[in-house]
Amino acid sequence: MEQTKTTQQNPLAKAPIPKLMLKFALPSVISLLVNALYNIVDQIFIGQGVGYLGNGATNVIFPITVIAMALALMFGDGGAAYLSLKNGQGDKEQAEKGVCSSITMLIILSIFCFTFGLIFLEPIAKLFGATAEILPYALDYGSIIIMGIPFVIISTGLNSIIRADGSPKTAMMSMLVGAVTNTILDPLFIFVLGWGVKGAALATILGQILTLLISALYIPRFKTVKITLKKLIPDPKTVLTVASFGISSFITQIAVTIAIFFINGTLVKYGAMSRYGANIPLTALGIVMKVNQILMSVIIGIGIGSQPIIGFNYGAGNLHRVRKTYFTAVTAATVVSVLGFLLFQFGQQPIIALFGSEEALYNEFATRSFKTFLGVCFLNGAQISTGIFFQAIGKPLKSTLISMSRQIIFLIPSILLLPMIYGVDGALFAGPVADAAAFLVAMALILFEMKKMRKREKTFHEKT
Repeated sequence: MEQTKTTQQNPLAKAPIPKLMLKFALPSVISLLVNALYNIVDQIFIGQGVGYLGNGATNVIFPITVIAMALALMFGDGGAAYLSLKNGQGDKEQAEKGVCSSITMLIILSIFCFTFGLIFLEPIAKLFGATAEILPYALDYGSIIIMGIPFVIISTGLNSIIRADGSPKTAMMSMLVGAVTNTILDPLFIFVLGWGVKGAALATILGQILTLLISALYIPRFKTVKITLKKLIPDPKTVLTVASFGISSFITQIAVTIAIFFINGTLVKYGAMSRYGANIPLTALGIVMKVNQILMSVIIGIGIGSQPIIGFNYGAGNLHRVRKTYFTAVTAATVVSVLGFLLFQFGQQPIIALFGSEEALYNEFATRSFKTFLGVCFLNGAQISTGIFFQAIGKPLKSTLISMSRQIIFLIPSILLLPMIYGVDGALFAGPVADAAAFLVAMALILFEMKKMRKREKTFHEKT
């Protein structure tokens, strides 16, 4: 009974939802924006200081970071969702076990990824489309980026759990310090010291080290759980449960990597048959996808901000607050998606100019990429928010289906088939096809879920 009373008194159970959303979503949005800007800042300075071949190299190496992020989020977002649900249920012991197991797994995975990346860097670069001209830049950039992988994995995972613990500002600050460091050091290392892509990579990992340092200092100060050495020994059952909660985030990131593999291969193959050549489509669409990552960061940040509220109230049985939080998140994410769509359709030229190339064919393809590949990105807000919603209520299969639907189920077949008909332009048409189809899948699943929740709530009221 005491646990129930304590649960009911928790601000997540009674505070106004818009106020809670602002508290959790704003720092989450800033944190994810900062993370996206790591790559964007590198691209801007490399484009200005090295040229578009240097940017092509960062696009080739980018999947390594995405894979690291996938593993980090499986135990970061999974641990965060587990923490919120267990706190909502008043089960502090399991909440502690989940957080401690997550931290240990993040450390283990960081060591594995560092070792694997160091050994297989060149084959990975070639796998993701590095041409003979781009490969030397890719190896220079990637050899240093690999050094920062452990810092990325541990800090990214920790930040998700820190947000769920009720300290989103700490997570935001750790990312902000790292990004500011990267932004200051990039021009110094690239232009002043003349280190080129190696300088950009070094600036990135120095920022990541600071991010991890700030996140790690929070560990003794967790509010809702206590971290002990004994509990840091991972419990297999808890590890599997946490991983199942975070599998959607993992698949979302891995799906991006798989999609990049097919997209880059298609762009090199069909670009070589066009007047653009192989390097321009590979670099231009890579830039478009990374700029779109800024929009996605805002949308995902809104969804992540809703996650502790949804997870806690679902665990506590406050279904009306679960629904209200979901609709608040979807509305905010959709507004942001529409604004992003308008910018990409009508304001893409200043964005393209940031990345340094004045070559006419490059600018032409980049403009078409923005307008076509992101042609229905206004649907992404609702689709992504819905996937995060299912993750928050502990339904990873539905969350995973939504995550897979765009990148795997719809995008890859479109990438393979449409260029056979439309050439290199077919790769651009695949974007809106996948976005629209994934949106329909998400809406079908959420309508069914909301119907079930209303029926469950009605039954509860009839019994009481």
